[in-house]
Amino acid sequence: MSPVRESISKGSVSPVRAVPASIERPDYVGKRASARWHGGDVHSAETIEKIRISAKVAAQALAEVGRAVVPGVTTDELDRLGHEFLLDHRAYPSTLGYPGAAGRPPFPKAMCTSLNEVICHGIPDSTVVQEGDIVKVDITAFMNGVHGDNCGSFIAGEGTEATRQLVEVTHESMMRGIKAARPGREVNVIGRVIEKYAARFGYESVRDYTGHGVGPAFHTGLVIPHYDAAPYHDDVIEPGMVFTVEPMLCAGQQANHEWNDGWTVVTNDGSWVAQFEHTILITADGQEVLTTP
Repeated sequence: MSPVRESISKGSVSPVRAVPASIERPDYVGKRASARWHGGDVHSAETIEKIRISAKVAAQALAEVGRAVVPGVTTDELDRLGHEFLLDHRAYPSTLGYPGAAGRPPFPKAMCTSLNEVICHGIPDSTVVQEGDIVKVDITAFMNGVHGDNCGSFIAGEGTEATRQLVEVTHESMMRGIKAARPGREVNVIGRVIEKYAARFGYESVRDYTGHGVGPAFHTGLVIPHYDAAPYHDDVIEPGMVFTVEPMLCAGQQANHEWNDGWTVVTNDGSWVAQFEHTILITADGQEVLTTP
């Protein structure tokens, strides 16, 4: 793929945006680490209904931000839109204040904006979106004690044929992975389906960052790989489980490194990446996507 611009570099990060005290915060906000979740991944009907509400608001926020992805907008402006949308719906932006690993600073914004070769966890800043960029927006809503998590890839302007194919294949790989998630199967089947489909087009699936259980905890500890991890990650899928499927496909090699901001992850070879994510519920005979507007 021939990128429109050579590479992404850091911009200036604006001050942390305020959240009214009346909006409920996740328990990790203001702490150095998130408490480990011990409640399992099969949730009660009451909890599932709460997750359904959070997931819907997150999906609406993603759609709102996605409409604003055009050449000339800054990723900080996209963050402002997402931040204000969530607050308007009495939701807390789950990423805001999420503790960093190994003493790194907490995430300072309401969502992740990851452009082109940035795989994930990009911090919104003064970077100006250019024609043809892939902008990955990952936004999560916390309401009523639970999280709903989703991500989408948006092309600014028309983009190239190669860029459009990467985005389309990544979305299709997610949907195929979701379809494979059925009761009685091991979670590693999801990644097997995703990786095989991606390989048809010469894409690699990122291995270092995965899907996860979500609900009362932002990350429950359940890992959903997007590659064939068998015989590992053999958790059996059960009705009542809620987790994310969020493949990141690279047009080149998936080897990556993290910037010194403690968050931003980029491909080593500069190849571009697309990502999509849904929060799904496992039902008695299949699955249901919860992150729909």
